[in-house]
Amino acid sequence: MTHMEDANSKLSELIAWFKKFNNVLVAFSGGVDSTLVAKVAYMALGDKAYAATARSPSLPEWELKEAVEIAKLIGIKQFFVNTNETARPEYVRNMPDRCYFCKEELYNKLSELAASLGVEQIVDGTNFDDLKDFRPGIEAARKYNVRSPLAELGIGKELVREISRLLGLPTAPKPSSPCLASRIAYGHPITAELLKKVAMAEEFIRTHVNPRVLRVRVHGDIVRIEVGKDERYLMFDTNLMDRIATYIKSLGFTFVTLDLEGYRTGSFLESLRKTDKHAFIENLT
Repeated sequence: MTHMEDANSKLSELIAWFKKFNNVLVAFSGGVDSTLVAKVAYMALGDKAYAATARSPSLPEWELKEAVEIAKLIGIKQFFVNTNETARPEYVRNMPDRCYFCKEELYNKLSELAASLGVEQIVDGTNFDDLKDFRPGIEAARKYNVRSPLAELGIGKELVREISRLLGLPTAPKPSSPCLASRIAYGHPITAELLKKVAMAEEFIRTHVNPRVLRVRVHGDIVRIEVGKDERYLMFDTNLMDRIATYIKSLGFTFVTLDLEGYRTGSFLESLRKTDKHAFIENLT
């Protein structure tokens, strides 16, 4: 079976999956996965499919605007919920299980919205590959009976992109973009003010360089900048580095560094022993 045939086959399965429900509410961030889920939900159910996006301190403003634009492009009706995960001590303490408490906050608000709309099922964009990674938020989804059609049908990231291209979705090539809290080293308390500083630092770099992949990681008073491995050359300009360093220091940081290895998924987990990582997983399952 070719990639295109596989994409067409899985698209048919997705449509059939959604048609089992009278209505659904999609946890919609505007990322690659949730955009595909929202699109197919709308294809299958029309105005009985809804999208819900969180207004959150951990979501950059540009991503919220992009989510609004994509929802309009799809045609799906979009709702907004205000989440306040930074008021939760378990989230603020910023241990590797942080994502669980963030998602618990989100799904609690989505459950309230779903009840008010008379929606029978909440769905999210968790894909099959996510099940193989360290994703504490998946346990929160199970707690609130949030279902994941991509994961259930064995659709991983590359197939998500293939189906997205088939449907002409602008998010097909979009890099992964986890929340701003993922930029802060484990154990360092998360505050709304710190999240805002990270967003401002990333926006400044994008304005001057615009790398496809960018993370401003915070280790106390040290900032570690990651860009895509094939984009590191974009930073090799002394005047540019001086401007970036000066700006980020003005936000209150002492040291500004460039990670010579470039971006890689879950770089903060490198600071944990494997036994620690597995212990967190076991405690959450």
